[in-house]
Amino acid sequence: MVNIDWIQPDWPAPKGVHALCTTRMGGHSAGPWSSLNLGVHVGDVPSAVAANRQVLQSHLQARTPGTKAVFLNQVHGMGLATLEGTPADGLQADAAVACQPGFACTVMVADCLPVLLARRDGKAVAAVHAGWRGLCNGVIEQSLEHFSALAGEKPAQEAIKNIAIEVLVWLGPCIGPT
Repeated sequence: MVNIDWIQPDWPAPKGVHALCTTRMGGHSAGPWSSLNLGVHVGDVPSAVAANRQVLQSHLQARTPGTKAVFLNQVHGMGLATLEGTPADGLQADAAVACQPGFACTVMVADCLPVLLARRDGKAVAAVHAGWRGLCNGVIEQSLEHFSALAGEKPAQEAIKNIAIEVLVWLGPCIGPT
């Protein structure tokens, strides 16, 4: 068994909504990636990344059987992927939204901000990769609007006005000046 470490968000998520943030502790990667590297885009050995992703997938299955983590091809942009049906890894987007059970919205961050969203009624969840480019261009606002529209709020702009009542937000660890 690989020694791993998770950060468990301390937030009042609705029943059935679970969240975690991986750390670099543990994993099957070696050399400069000597960690639980989940990114195929950084030059790590593909089999090590696959083994690391399986560690995460096994944890998700143990916690909530039937859950599938979907990994995005993040480009520091505004793209948003809606997870439904049988989505494949590698969708080009910097945010993922799910309105059906069984999906784990994933984003990978190093110095960028992971933002997790959950409707209080549990109808939708999202994960947003908020780097400085995305923040400047409104990736969080766009994700909230799309998130609300998918959960049945119409019009989406009206839902944004009531967002403090409807949506829980968890800001994960990121780099800063201190």
